[in-house]
Amino acid sequence: MSEASPAKAYGLHLGVIALLFVLSFLLPDYYHGLLARIMVLAVFAMGYNMLFGYVGLLSLGHAMFFAAGLYGAGLAVIHLGWNVPLAFLGGIACGAVLALVIGLLALRTTGVAFMIVTMMFAQVFYLVILYFAAWTGGDQGMVVPQPARVLYLGAASFDLTNPTVRYMTALTLFSLALLATLAIVRSRHGRVLIAIRENEERTKMLGYDTFSNKLAAVVASGTICAASGAAYALLFGYVGSNFASVQYSILPLLWVLLGGAATTLGPMLGTVFMYYVIDITSGYTSAYLLIVGIALILLVLFFPRGILGSIRQRWLGWLP
Repeated sequence: MSEASPAKAYGLHLGVIALLFVLSFLLPDYYHGLLARIMVLAVFAMGYNMLFGYVGLLSLGHAMFFAAGLYGAGLAVIHLGWNVPLAFLGGIACGAVLALVIGLLALRTTGVAFMIVTMMFAQVFYLVILYFAAWTGGDQGMVVPQPARVLYLGAASFDLTNPTVRYMTALTLFSLALLATLAIVRSRHGRVLIAIRENEERTKMLGYDTFSNKLAAVVASGTICAASGAAYALLFGYVGSNFASVQYSILPLLWVLLGGAATTLGPMLGTVFMYYVIDITSGYTSAYLLIVGIALILLVLFFPRGILGSIRQRWLGWLP
């Protein structure tokens, strides 16, 4: 696989960001809102891809990082009265600290054991949310009130419930996460992560501290997922325990596999594909999951490395 020059790689990603910006003026209201939600969840998939795609660690517990950001921001606004920027940073901090603790414990295992350990930690996190229902709202969740979702920057104010403001905020988060991910995977640290994925023992023999590099990847992955969760709470105004369930740990895996693991744009493509296939087919039949299942089977058969992963393998080897 050849590698694109920095100008080519960053040019491609800035082009995608510019396209999303232009779409904000062209899309009808319904798809406007849907794409804002997709961009926030694509950031969640990017965080998952950082660990699964580039390090090769299969986690079934990433919903807890998303939920840590979601509840960190939501509870700070509802119970502590924090403003939007503080709540957002609080949510990210919750996810980063949780990822550090989970990483220190879970990385002492490998393979299937790592998958099971992360799933168990996520299940504990989910049960803790239900146990402290008086604070978290339990399985009913909580609504973040509209007056608390106004961003003040000096004399200017931005109502995050406004569709245009919400779209642009989601696009800003998506852009920052996409460019940060690209910078990480093209850095020396990113190359070490790929070397660990390909052959950890050989990487150790070359003198690299594989545990520290994997721990840094877990923290970066958890932080990106928490940023997505915090943004979801503030932009869409709902904090619920279902976002901490096992299902929400499987969804980013599915999005990444569809779009292409270890590709920077794959998570976005996989998330868009899944959302629009479900949205379109559910408008024609109640058996839309059958159609979605057939579409997924065909994709796996003809694009075994995901859409962008297969395109990179067959035609465009420079895709980052």
